[in-house]
Amino acid sequence: MVSVDYDIGIVGAGLAGLTTAIQLRKKGYSVVLFEKNGFPFHRVCGEYISVESWDYLLDCGIDLADMQLPIIKKLQVSSLNGTLLTADLDLGGFGISRYKIDGLLALKAREIGVEVRDNCKISGMQRLSDHYRIEASDDEVRVQLAIGSFGKRSNIDVQWRRSFLARKLNNLNNHIGIKYHIKADFPDDIIALHNFKDGYCGISKIEEEQYCMCYLTTAANLQQSGGIKEMERQFLYQNKYLKQLFEQSEFCYSQPLSISQVSFDNKEPVFAGTPLIGDACGMITPLCGNGMSMAMHSGKLLTVLVDRYIQQQISLDEMLGLYTDQWRKQFAARLHVGRIVQARFGKVWQTDLFVSLLKKMPVLTNAIVKRTHGRGF
Repeated sequence: MVSVDYDIGIVGAGLAGLTTAIQLRKKGYSVVLFEKNGFPFHRVCGEYISVESWDYLLDCGIDLADMQLPIIKKLQVSSLNGTLLTADLDLGGFGISRYKIDGLLALKAREIGVEVRDNCKISGMQRLSDHYRIEASDDEVRVQLAIGSFGKRSNIDVQWRRSFLARKLNNLNNHIGIKYHIKADFPDDIIALHNFKDGYCGISKIEEEQYCMCYLTTAANLQQSGGIKEMERQFLYQNKYLKQLFEQSEFCYSQPLSISQVSFDNKEPVFAGTPLIGDACGMITPLCGNGMSMAMHSGKLLTVLVDRYIQQQISLDEMLGLYTDQWRKQFAARLHVGRIVQARFGKVWQTDLFVSLLKKMPVLTNAIVKRTHGRGF
């Protein structure tokens, strides 16, 4: 076998990439982690993490209990006609900004010996006969195993010609995301999803008496409006709860964060002979319960198998096959339910009917919540 620079190379340092790097380093492997941005930085994200990942983050060295984070136990959903559904979240979640949690994980990774190369863009990643090659902006790195943890439509996706890039535009693959941090008169223990035409907006508390307000809508809404502020007045303000939030809250930064070409189409957990985790193997709709926990969970599944592979207990192809099977068993049904719900949210009459029906049938509401929230891992 050719000599390698590291045992593991991970491309993309979101929650999946960071936690997987930490777990593999804890097992004694040399790990290099690439991130195109510089830590710490903000991401467009709902910033609500379900409790299913609490113990895993503790095991990664993040002392959540000492941070006095808001614990979220209730869900509210509103339709455009003003119907408001409130339901208990049996599992629940906690609020923390990506700026804070990603920054803490990056510090922890460096502290235990992961080589974190931020501000480093990757131009290529390739499986060869007996190793992987990762082409960085100013270097070429050889690793025994490469893991893809990139999001959205990365240049690696383009290079690989992944099929989801060529799919026709539909209600799952042409969204934009907008995020604000605000100070608002809003309960600490509630996550709310307020619907508007062709979109929905979530709000929940994070650290330092701030709230994350993040919404998804179609690119067509933005094009029709001509700008973000105009779009908010034209579409989001039609929901009375959102209008109140926008008019009565204090916005913590002058311009929102935004992301375009957001896709929730199906993707593969393994592509080009490379295992993928987090958003790289399927952009997770917010209505699946919690994409951040699912992203970290995918990394945990892979970590166990990577350890077996490097210890020569299984072959590389056996590892990739087992990971594909376990990923589908763990997440396929949850993603399917989330996409069904996603397809109905934002359609005015369907959302009005759907929320009204759920309000009258708490058993159905609880069933959907259970199907879209996992268990501790």
